[in-house]
Amino acid sequence: MNAMNDARAPRTALCHYTTDAVYYGDADLVRDLLGQASFIDVFMKQTFGRVPSAGERRIVDAVLVTLMEHGMTPSAIATRMIYASSPENLQAGVAAGLLAVASRFVGTMEPAAQLLGRIAASEDAAAQAARVAQDYRARREAVPGFGHHLHKPDDPRAIALLALAREVGTYGPYCEALGHLAAAVDVAAGRHITINATGAIAALLGDIGIPTALMRGFAVLSRAAGLISHIAEEQRDPSGRFIWSLVDEAMTDIPSVG
Repeated sequence: MNAMNDARAPRTALCHYTTDAVYYGDADLVRDLLGQASFIDVFMKQTFGRVPSAGERRIVDAVLVTLMEHGMTPSAIATRMIYASSPENLQAGVAAGLLAVASRFVGTMEPAAQLLGRIAASEDAAAQAARVAQDYRARREAVPGFGHHLHKPDDPRAIALLALAREVGTYGPYCEALGHLAAAVDVAAGRHITINATGAIAALLGDIGIPTALMRGFAVLSRAAGLISHIAEEQRDPSGRFIWSLVDEAMTDIPSVG
């Protein structure tokens, strides 16, 4: 049977064309969206099927701005090195950097949100948070969404993001679960451990209904813009050869003679 005529064949509702129009879902790109809808509104409608409220829009915008730039991290270094090797392919450098958006760097809101979801769904959130914190402590692993090598005692980004959630009225079960987990993590560690930016982002996105499995997409979307900025700087002031030489000199073991 021809798959095009099979009622069971996959369908897409994201986009279709006519001879004189392009449609995003049921919206005419030219008539309804261009110059009228923001990028965030169109992204949210295409991905989650709804236009965000004014408060949700501010949350998404803040999340994207927060995730865009983290300095000379693995993703930025990968982008610069690949671009230095292949300057005719801007997209190759960006793609290389995006591969580093994962469970250790940038994309850590996903495992954090999984924990927050468990705590939020528990009948005793504080007790569940304590169990999570004690489990990670016993395994000597960092709790996703907590700790930072530079920002101590607190990550200013997390403080600002959580304050914004309160301001716009989206502070809900996930943010409350983060509060329970933060208290439990401090008790388990015997000292204060900061909530980092991705921990706060996990809570904010959870409270506006973003599925955990799609949260990392916000990091991909935002970091792509940041990596383009790194390539723009690389074009003005190349660092690829410097990075290569720095690593080579630091790591190459030259045997002594004689």
